[in-house]
Amino acid sequence: MSTSQIIPIRPAITAILGISLAATLFLFWLIYVHPAADPASLRLTFLPALNALLNGLSACALLIGFVFIRAGRIPAHRAAMMTAFVFSALFLVCYIVNYALHGESHYPHTPLRTFYLILLVSHILLSIVALPTILITFFFSLTGRIPYHRKIARWTFPLWLYVSVTGVIVYAMLAAARV
Repeated sequence: MSTSQIIPIRPAITAILGISLAATLFLFWLIYVHPAADPASLRLTFLPALNALLNGLSACALLIGFVFIRAGRIPAHRAAMMTAFVFSALFLVCYIVNYALHGESHYPHTPLRTFYLILLVSHILLSIVALPTILITFFFSLTGRIPYHRKIARWTFPLWLYVSVTGVIVYAMLAAARV
């Protein structure tokens, strides 16, 4: 019996959506309600830079995976996408630790503030959509439902890439504004 026959689609997608909703609500609570443990940002100050690095590495792995699938190198594509997933998962863990410790960061009032806020809002909203989309795409791939995987991956790839790249840009803008 194949994996696709063992795991029904509807309950799996419902579970993925539920987990994604719970994760999103947790992050909103962490960022906007939970008081920072180290609001002066004296501990683990490297976390924002590490988050940007992990986002950048995820974006690189995504692009490599795209090149591999276009060349028909499916095992290499799968390895690259798993690598992107690991970098994104590590990012999420570091992101949670960073916000639990330091709380929210604010961009100063400069001429670039409007652009920064537009970029940040698009990054946040699309990251909320990206999480379940990425998980569903992986579910289809790992259960051998390749036609479904291909259909959703056409949306997942640019969404995930945008979120990864804008995460790096948001960090760079915030770091540059603080100097």
